[in-house]
Amino acid sequence: MTITPLSAARRGPAALAVMLASGFAGLGYQIVWTQQAALWLGHEAAAVLAVVTAFFGGLAVGAWWFGAIIERSRAPRRWYAGCELLIAGWSLLLALAMAPASDALLGFIGPQPTPFRQWTLAFGGTFLLLLPATAAMGATLPAMARITAHWQDQGRAVASLYAANTFGAVIGVLAIAFLLVPMLGLRATALVCVALNLACALAAWRAFPAAVPVTPLRVADGPADPLLARRLFTTGLLGIGYEVVVVRVIGEVAEDTVYTFALLLAVYLVGSAAGAALYRRIVVRDGERLGRWLLWALALSGLIGAASLWAADRVHAAVLAALPPGMGAALSAEATLALLAFALPTLAMGAMFSHLATQASRAGVGLGRALGLNTLGAALAAPLFGVLLLPLFGAGGALLLVAAGYFTVMTPLSADRPTLRAAAPMLALLLLAGWLPPLAFVDIPPGGRLLRYRDGVMAAVSVTEDANGIRSLRINNRQQEGSSATQRVDGRQALMPLLLHPAPERVLFLGLGTGTTAATAAIDRHLRVDAVELLPEVIAAARLFAQPEIPAAPDGQPQMIAADARRYVRASEQRYDVIVSDNFHPARSGSGALYTVEHFAAVRARLADDGLFCQWLPLHQLDADSLRSIIQAFLRVYPDGRALLANYGLETPTLGLIAQRRPQVFGIAAIDARIAAASSPPPARYGLEDAYALLGSFIAGPSALAHYAGDAPANTDDRPIVAYRAPRLVYAPDTRPAERLLALLEALSVSPAELIGADAPMPAQARLAAYRQARDRFIRIGRDVQPGGNADALLAQIGGPLLAVLRGSPDFRPAYDPLLGMATALAASDPEQAAALLQTLDQIQPARGEAAAALAALRSATPTP
Repeated sequence: MTITPLSAARRGPAALAVMLASGFAGLGYQIVWTQQAALWLGHEAAAVLAVVTAFFGGLAVGAWWFGAIIERSRAPRRWYAGCELLIAGWSLLLALAMAPASDALLGFIGPQPTPFRQWTLAFGGTFLLLLPATAAMGATLPAMARITAHWQDQGRAVASLYAANTFGAVIGVLAIAFLLVPMLGLRATALVCVALNLACALAAWRAFPAAVPVTPLRVADGPADPLLARRLFTTGLLGIGYEVVVVRVIGEVAEDTVYTFALLLAVYLVGSAAGAALYRRIVVRDGERLGRWLLWALALSGLIGAASLWAADRVHAAVLAALPPGMGAALSAEATLALLAFALPTLAMGAMFSHLATQASRAGVGLGRALGLNTLGAALAAPLFGVLLLPLFGAGGALLLVAAGYFTVMTPLSADRPTLRAAAPMLALLLLAGWLPPLAFVDIPPGGRLLRYRDGVMAAVSVTEDANGIRSLRINNRQQEGSSATQRVDGRQALMPLLLHPAPERVLFLGLGTGTTAATAAIDRHLRVDAVELLPEVIAAARLFAQPEIPAAPDGQPQMIAADARRYVRASEQRYDVIVSDNFHPARSGSGALYTVEHFAAVRARLADDGLFCQWLPLHQLDADSLRSIIQAFLRVYPDGRALLANYGLETPTLGLIAQRRPQVFGIAAIDARIAAASSPPPARYGLEDAYALLGSFIAGPSALAHYAGDAPANTDDRPIVAYRAPRLVYAPDTRPAERLLALLEALSVSPAELIGADAPMPAQARLAAYRQARDRFIRIGRDVQPGGNADALLAQIGGPLLAVLRGSPDFRPAYDPLLGMATALAASDPEQAAALLQTLDQIQPARGEAAAALAALRSATPTP
């Protein structure tokens, strides 16, 4: 059957439509591949850098090697359709085989690579893995430009095609981040993009003629003009370098979620597309003069965009204050930051690339070679700016280097031409760099101070101290990793899983935070403790949280491993008696991947035969749907899993999912023996004075967890539900943490038999059931407490309810201690009421001597009438 091409009048719109759809698919692949690469590279920031490099590197290869061939070809339709088919075929193969390919790359990197090895394999491995598809992408623009060359002006054609392709990428970014991946998952989203590539191939084959006239231009092997070549390469390098630095800076002010990155990328692409479309209307013959003007526009707009970043925190706060609270307001604030930083520079970038491509075509160089040089520079931007310049000079210095770079290509490099005109702006930038404050955002509390700030390759890490001496550790200024005020709870998060194991010898902590959790475990000289932390800057900052009142750990304990937690458990061969995973913020970059079925299965493979795994979850940062998906993922691997609470606080409750490789019940006597043997530090210091205090923290058994998870979809590598769902709570909290905790307690239950066995003595089961009931009543009392007031007012408010809790379970120490504290505080102002309260406490729980001792001291200090 003969296929009749479209008429000449309809070919132009058809070419734009095909390029738009191709751009949608191309950026769709970039988002999917970035999230898939993060699973073996260990951090979404590292994956972004690696995929950007691989993406542009492949474009450079395809444009350079195939562009010249295509531009000489009389059958560019065949080339274009073939490229789209190759993209579809290789992307389909990646969709089906990404998991084994990632495993192979993971094996090459190893559990604890050196930075050089990690980055070399990250960039090189990702480049080779994606090369067939990205190289074909690099040839599509030259092929379509060749198809349209015989009926359109080449300069305007290139600008139009580039604008359509980039605008398609904008639609793809937003549709995939906000719709397709949350609904379908990564693999199905990639298949949608495959279908688009197939449609583009078919549309091109049907719409355009089989042969076109031979081009009248001589396609050279490369740019004959060195200045043109330098401009093509340098603008690609600086444009993506600017993007890398700006994304990093805004991540310290915005929420740094998957939606943040999608918005930033969309705004960047919109500006580039608009710049290309604008250039289409202003093509002039004096190309050199226009080129210099565009370079000035790039340098100055880059400085304006960079200047806006110094006020990013204030702008962000102002937009949030001006709009009604909600996800829309939060996303609007992030989009505003992106517009201020990207709008003008990307407008100039889009126009500049279109101009340089037009100049190259008119010079007989060809679009392919021009695009190859430009994307080669873009490919080098991520390792140069992200890995080297940003940590070395900081964000502000790196942005000034971008502006300086544009000045270097304004004039040719020649010995007989004065360079003062080019050197003067760079000298001004150097002086400006010395005058400007660092471009870093750290929320320092009133009366506090900054103790430490380090800009690393993947994140900025800071430690602050408030007026009361409380220290806080933050990553990118948004993600608090702990503070010295939570060291008691942090210590409990180490001791609780350790005491549940009958005889642990080797322990692994995934995530370091302030280091308190791992350090608490490391004090036990019988334990070998390993702690895995992705960011070296966090390892260094943890030294500022050492607790002088706790004995020092033995030399070399804990053993710090600078590596990604997910990659370590998949690549290491070491097995552990206990593995404790930190409560990673589920909405932050890449953290959701630490709550997937695949990660939980990898952890299981690292457990010894009688090993125990504890996954801590930040309930205050999780909505109910995200929590259900995590629990569902956990139960897929550990169907006998249980849940406990690390603390009974209402503002930052922490849930622990507990699993054993060989499920078995716990023994009261065995746990009491473990507590008695652990004398340094004594578990009682952390509220773990006996087995009932530990086992009474459990809130769910296997059946209750399964019922709570219901039919919620499990969080998996392919369906990263948590990464897309959890940010909604960050952007628009709909309930308070206390409400979510109380709702969870209402939904969950655990019987004593599920913990200590049905054949355990009935008195022990009764005591454990009473402890659980007392715990739930205690938490509900905390919800209704009105803050403020003196000890007398507080006693009047909660004294009676707490005594009722204690009468229900004399073992429940969390109710005993605040009553004891209130009695002590009342001793000076109302000794009779204090004595009555102490006497009541002693009667309820005579086994504890604190009330009796305080009563005796009070009576001895009170004069006899």
